[in-house]
Amino acid sequence: QNDCDFASKEAIAYWKDVDLYIGGSEHATGHLLYSRFWNKFLKDLGYVNEEEPFRKLINQGMIQGRSNFVYRVVDEEGKGTNTLVSHGLKKDYKTSALHVDVNIVENEVLNINKFKEFRPEFANAEFILENGKYICGVEVEKMSKSKFNVVNPDVLIAQYGADTLRMYEMFLGPLEQSKPWNTNGIEGVFKFLRKFWRLFHNDAWVFSVNDSIPTKSELKALHKIIKKVQDDVERFSFNTSVSSFMIAVNELTDLKCKNRQVLEDLVVVLSPYAPHICEELWSLLGNKDLSNTPYPTFNPAHLEEAEFAYPISINGKMKMNLSLSLTLEQDDAITLVLANE
Repeated sequence: QNDCDFASKEAIAYWKDVDLYIGGSEHATGHLLYSRFWNKFLKDLGYVNEEEPFRKLINQGMIQGRSNFVYRVVDEEGKGTNTLVSHGLKKDYKTSALHVDVNIVENEVLNINKFKEFRPEFANAEFILENGKYICGVEVEKMSKSKFNVVNPDVLIAQYGADTLRMYEMFLGPLEQSKPWNTNGIEGVFKFLRKFWRLFHNDAWVFSVNDSIPTKSELKALHKIIKKVQDDVERFSFNTSVSSFMIAVNELTDLKCKNRQVLEDLVVVLSPYAPHICEELWSLLGNKDLSNTPYPTFNPAHLEEAEFAYPISINGKMKMNLSLSLTLEQDDAITLVLANE
């Protein structure tokens, strides 16, 4: 307890301002304005040392909903009729757009029977179809219950798991951009996590890693992802990290990597993005307390190239590709090329 000062000078000097604040743009006229006023007020009184309450402020983009619409034909007086026309044919009619529950629409095709349950007043409606289907209109707008475009994450988690949903949200695009919600790509992230899990198992899905010495190719793939994710996190570029994870897992799969050292470090790097599956694998690897495990140290030596595949042309015609040492002198390189002609 401090009975003499607003706060001890030692505490104020230690804690300073907030390092990072992440919040939606709608916060700017709410508690961000409130906190900034109080920080300025306390600074003027000499109680705090920092001009601003937050050292870095990021407004994350909103996950927007994809709304679907049906089109009700209206009469000359503008009153709604009991006829609904498909999106591609509505130009021939005077219509009014009605929001429809996105959960009864698949690939923009309306499930008419479910729509009649959703809107019983249209149980006897006439549907004017195109090619035998009722095609809904689409618009990207804020998720809202009144627009019937809210996606329940519990359904996706039950189907794909929390890690898949978490990674897919990051994969949608840059942190600060608003992004329309679309589950068409979630299957790709789900397959990636299965492929990642497969690295630790044999063809019979039995856990299988070894303690062999990692190859140069394995270490190169590992340290590329260590460096990339490290840089991406500093820039809050989480979507590009997800892409890099996919590339790294593909490379290690092609190398048939089962090396414990490489795979353990890969688990640590991926764990902030897919914590549940990584905790499970960390336990299978015989380890504990993944969340407090240090991030792997990047070694640039593993990314140094010893050779380069040169395209060899003779008399203007491409003959072959020849891998040569990067330290090779020009005369020695010519000798090797002529020897392989």
